[in-house]
Amino acid sequence: MRVTTENMTNKLDTDVLVVGAGPVGLFLANECVRRNLRSLIVEAHASQSEHSKALAIFPRTMEIFDMAGIVAPFLDAANRVTSVAVMAHDRTLARMEFRPEQSPYSFVSMVPQNVTEKILVAELQKKGGRVDYETTFVSADQHEDSVSAMLDHKGDRRTVTASFVVGCDGAHSAVRHLLKIPFAGAEYKDSFVLADVDTNDAVPASELLLCPSKFGPVAIFPMSATRRRIIASIAEPEGDAPSLDLVKRILVQRAPATVKASAMHWSSYFRIHHRHVEKMRVGRIFIAGDAAHIHSPFGGQGMNTGLHDVWNLAWKLELFLRGHGNEQLLDSYNTERLPIIEHVIELTDMMTRVLGTPNKLAQALRDTIIPMVSRLAPFQHGFVQRLSELGIAYPNSPIIEGPGERYFDDSMRRGGINERFLLIVNRAEANRMSEVLKHFSKSFNEIVELRSNDHRGITLVRPDGYVAFTAHSINDSSLSSLRLLLERQISVSS
Repeated sequence: MRVTTENMTNKLDTDVLVVGAGPVGLFLANECVRRNLRSLIVEAHASQSEHSKALAIFPRTMEIFDMAGIVAPFLDAANRVTSVAVMAHDRTLARMEFRPEQSPYSFVSMVPQNVTEKILVAELQKKGGRVDYETTFVSADQHEDSVSAMLDHKGDRRTVTASFVVGCDGAHSAVRHLLKIPFAGAEYKDSFVLADVDTNDAVPASELLLCPSKFGPVAIFPMSATRRRIIASIAEPEGDAPSLDLVKRILVQRAPATVKASAMHWSSYFRIHHRHVEKMRVGRIFIAGDAAHIHSPFGGQGMNTGLHDVWNLAWKLELFLRGHGNEQLLDSYNTERLPIIEHVIELTDMMTRVLGTPNKLAQALRDTIIPMVSRLAPFQHGFVQRLSELGIAYPNSPIIEGPGERYFDDSMRRGGINERFLLIVNRAEANRMSEVLKHFSKSFNEIVELRSNDHRGITLVRPDGYVAFTAHSINDSSLSSLRLLLERQISVSS
């Protein structure tokens, strides 16, 4: 890749070039169109995937879909999971409810990836967008204020000039390779089985099973009352794809005896890694999703983490393109997302190793400790917070003061939040200081929107629904601190 600093005289073809039309790229393309940004999304394959692959959508992701105005079709498609059981064969080690009270989405939504992609493509088309299939990303040259990207469509090459390029093109990302960003980590020694099978209804459709075993772990995700996703480690693959007979043997070895498989819908072997990049931005090119991080499927965090990547990025690109955001705002994508990604990889790696340890002493300790700690309220709360992703926060962000926790209320639903920061103030104080607050919001190019409620003090909520600033009262000191925080990331009008 060549980087130049001359000003571009060519007219921009698009604001954002999205490479890859999996769930992450499709969601980013939807966000670009919703935000009235010109976007182009390209996909090397001839069509969307027909396989289910990723499955679980967690509560915070559903809140994000709600804020983006696209949650309804996911609710219609979802099988809802409200409990998680850990079972060593027929012994129940733990059974925990999954009903986070602080979210309207108090369940895990099981939606096969092919259905997720179908929904996102339909939403994109509804907004007037489309995917350019059979189009590969070849190379790119960066300039001071744009990127020139070479694309190939069935042998015909063309150059597209974009303000930004975002690589959402998977674990073998051409965009990441172009940037020469290392993909540090390792590969698990075992292969893994992925299979969608018809089963009996002995286990509730609302329960997810995690089964530790000396033969290796197995996870059983309910897709419906009588269909399950089976994920299991295996020392040596048998044939080109897992057979129904192999899945039955795995279930007999490792799962509760009541779980019976009767028919195969789709299956595949795959190798898994735990890897992540050291940076997610080089100039005007970004990477997201599997292009930036891959991890064990135990926990179902992969697709969700990628969707959160582009949710974090989209509003920052918009503010920058509209002349409101600065370089520190763009840099915060990297500094905010990498710690989250590292934590997810650590968590899923730990789950994979604990559930599948071959060490007999470790197995005995695991099977003794899990029943004890799973009954403790702090453990249950922490488990739900981590799995739901409601506990994601950005406490060390340079553009946040405080813990940077999630914020979600009814006013932000159904696409009710866009590029604006929400300055939420106590209703009585808002009336008392209305002129001061109006002047404050106007000084930020109308990107700060005033809202009021009955809560004490003042809260600044970012366009992605995370708290950037709080103070117990509205006064000169709190408004001065708030102004300094915004000025670190926002270009202020004169």
